[in-house]
Amino acid sequence: MFKIALQAFITAAKGLAITLAHLFGARRSREVLDVRKSDYFDKQQGVTTVQFPREKMPIPEVARYQLDVEIDDCIVCDLCAKACPVDCITIDSIKATDVIGKTSDGSVKRLYAAKFDIDMAKCMYCGLCTVVCPTECITMTDQYDRSMTNLAELTYSFAEMTPTEIEEKKREWTKFQAEKEAAKRS
Repeated sequence: MFKIALQAFITAAKGLAITLAHLFGARRSREVLDVRKSDYFDKQQGVTTVQFPREKMPIPEVARYQLDVEIDDCIVCDLCAKACPVDCITIDSIKATDVIGKTSDGSVKRLYAAKFDIDMAKCMYCGLCTVVCPTECITMTDQYDRSMTNLAELTYSFAEMTPTEIEEKKREWTKFQAEKEAAKRS
């Protein structure tokens, strides 16, 4: 019985010693360190409170956070949506009757992006969509603070076409296909 009581007292004393060490260590303020430095984990004494949003934690350059799409460079190939394991990318394309432009890397654009939505609430930040993109128009930015109270606000739309433009382009494609079929028959 005495042995159990002594063990309980020693355990309580160790816990109290750790608590007191943290309490007195909190009087010292730890300097904000860059996570990329090799001694980052060695200098963890004291307390640091980051005054967010005025002050932000330094983040690595290769970190994976918010997705961004440069829609002018997108050829609407749908590879990013196919590579996404959680189906957070939704793309609707409309075929053009002719070449509609070129991307910054010289790729030819033949499809209109009627819809290009990314649901960041579903995104697991794996980066697979950025790897398969042939024009490198989809990238991960260093933005990580996208707090919302409504999950629907986390769906970002990158397509720039209005509903009237979408209907017009669909009509143009239908008319082009009909003319092509008529030319084949005659």
